[in-house]
Amino acid sequence: MAGKFLRFFSPFIKAMPEIKNPQREVSFKEKFIWTAIVLIIYLIMSNIPLYGIQISESTDYFYWLRVILASQRGTLTELGIGPIVTSGLIMQLLLGSRIINVNMADPYDRALFSGAQKVLAIFLTIFNAIAYLFGGAFGNLSEIGIQGAVFIFVQLLFAGIIIILLDELLQKGWGLGSGVSLFIAAGVAGQIFWNCFSFISTPAPPDGDGLPRGIVIAFFTAIFDGDSGTNVGSLFLRGRLPSLLGIITTVGILFLVIWFESTRVEIPLTYRGYRGYKGKYPMKLLYVSNIPVILVNALYANFLFFGQLLAGPGSALRVTNGGLIPDFWVDLIGRFETQEAGAGMGGQLVPTFGLIYLLTPPLGMAQLVADPFRAVLYLLIFIALCIILGRVWVEVSGLAPRDIAGQILDSKMQVPGFRSSEKVLERILKRYIPTLVILNGIFIAVLSFFADSLGALTSGTGLLISIGIIHQYGETLAKEMAASQYPGMRGLLGLD
Repeated sequence: MAGKFLRFFSPFIKAMPEIKNPQREVSFKEKFIWTAIVLIIYLIMSNIPLYGIQISESTDYFYWLRVILASQRGTLTELGIGPIVTSGLIMQLLLGSRIINVNMADPYDRALFSGAQKVLAIFLTIFNAIAYLFGGAFGNLSEIGIQGAVFIFVQLLFAGIIIILLDELLQKGWGLGSGVSLFIAAGVAGQIFWNCFSFISTPAPPDGDGLPRGIVIAFFTAIFDGDSGTNVGSLFLRGRLPSLLGIITTVGILFLVIWFESTRVEIPLTYRGYRGYKGKYPMKLLYVSNIPVILVNALYANFLFFGQLLAGPGSALRVTNGGLIPDFWVDLIGRFETQEAGAGMGGQLVPTFGLIYLLTPPLGMAQLVADPFRAVLYLLIFIALCIILGRVWVEVSGLAPRDIAGQILDSKMQVPGFRSSEKVLERILKRYIPTLVILNGIFIAVLSFFADSLGALTSGTGLLISIGIIHQYGETLAKEMAASQYPGMRGLLGLD
């Protein structure tokens, strides 16, 4: 029976728009079409600017969250999937830590849980929209005016509800995978495509090389255009611009992550009911996948956000701005320089000193070589946090040894040669799971670090997340295609 926490959401759930579950079997072709429609709607929303904002006069405090949130600045997808991810994380933590009681085998409790998660996502959309307005993400609130602020808020709220419903459409079985995964992968893929094939020319030296931004276009321009004055060797490293090393790094990490995702540790099992029936319990080498790097980067992004507010150039704490704290002490939190984002897009604050500087990765080989101490310290902190948060996630998400032992016993399986006891199974699993979590944290942190440091065509976090998502989509497509040819295998493939 659902507790008081979930029952509190019941009146709101009844008033929420809802996507109904399909009352028939949805074919693979139809799922593919709905998935494409959802993606097209999201991409259209990502290119429709918010009406009434003054983005050119603002600073993008949320720049470092864009990859995780799959958001586009100044558009209807300004909030991205942030409210959905945050509400899901909160509900999973409450459920995994047993703060709330939910019987997921009960259809009523399960529906109430998913409905409460959707209501919480809308509450977070409202909260984030108000925070963005008062935080000056769209310009000075006094200049926008009350009517303008209300109009921007309504746009963000309705766009947020549409994104939540698009995700629900896929989750309910009308499409493939989830909207959250689809939107993140699409955003990262678009960034990689832009960095490969953009025809927009860069500034002349020393700010650029005068070639197109896209590395593939720049490569062929340097080969066939004798008037460019640039040789191919200079494209191997291009500072903050896409480079040949970035392509090599991106492809290399792609194959490494796929190999890690496909590597498994298998525990032999036998069925207690029928003698001679054997099976295996597979545990991936990346046991918690890219969850640790997502959590760490979300933590870093929040540190960076508050660091910009407390120690940015316009901070009220600084003596130079009329504050009471000497600039030296504020600089220990962080010192920032403004980097223009482009024509009419305002700018971002890039840390150059202080604690916040140590919590941001070196972007490109130039920064890595210029300050190797900072790079090593960042990597050690990053690895430690990935391991710690990976272990926390295992405990709260039902992946701990005691939870897996209970699942194996519930399926009437046991490890041959050992008693059919939860304590015995838990002890066996403890030989593997803690080690896998540590290895997962190390591998994923190192890959993300080198993706950023070697100038991959997107951020390290975005690259790892998108590769994992694409791998999952590949498995989902393979299962759906097999089930469409052999309908009797749907139950065996876990699709029913």
